[in-house]
Amino acid sequence: MALRVTFVAAARSSSLLAERFQDERPLDQAGWDEIQYEAGGLFPLAGADLRYCSPTPRSRATGDALGYAPLVQLALRDCDMGRWRGLTLGEAMAREPGAVDAWLADPRSMPHGGESLIGFISRVGGWLDTRPPEDGCRIVAVAEPSVIRAALVYALKAPPATYWNLDVRPLSITTLAGHSGRWNLRFDGSYARAS
Repeated sequence: MALRVTFVAAARSSSLLAERFQDERPLDQAGWDEIQYEAGGLFPLAGADLRYCSPTPRSRATGDALGYAPLVQLALRDCDMGRWRGLTLGEAMAREPGAVDAWLADPRSMPHGGESLIGFISRVGGWLDTRPPEDGCRIVAVAEPSVIRAALVYALKAPPATYWNLDVRPLSITTLAGHSGRWNLRFDGSYARAS
């Protein structure tokens, strides 16, 4: 029985250089402008059988602005970054360079006191594998780019280090098709303008 889970990356709340771990800031004006610009191409996803979102303010706002009325899923929350929560990578590196190096090198490490990369990928993958098994069920989930990267690593059974090589842009669309234990990355073209 095949499912189709389409992830929509939340609109941004800051420039990429100002991205913070577990960023809880709301959408900024640029994020709202992006939603308005891309909305026509993303509205069709509101017809999905099930609509979910990450618990972050920008994921919820993105889903609501697109007419999805999504249900918040705690399993789709960002990686728990412990004492690095709210910091940029540069700020964490300035405070604890050895700990950041260890975290980037070992997917099992949690020098920040939060969640390991392996734990994060497994949590998101567990959510993916427990979606309803009805044949042809269409699901849309608005999530943080980090959550979508974790879902891709899990679904493709890629090495955890692959996580660092995936680029998920705001309002991009990623579709996984399949079922628990067997997922395929699906390229259908884009509902939104390519950038």
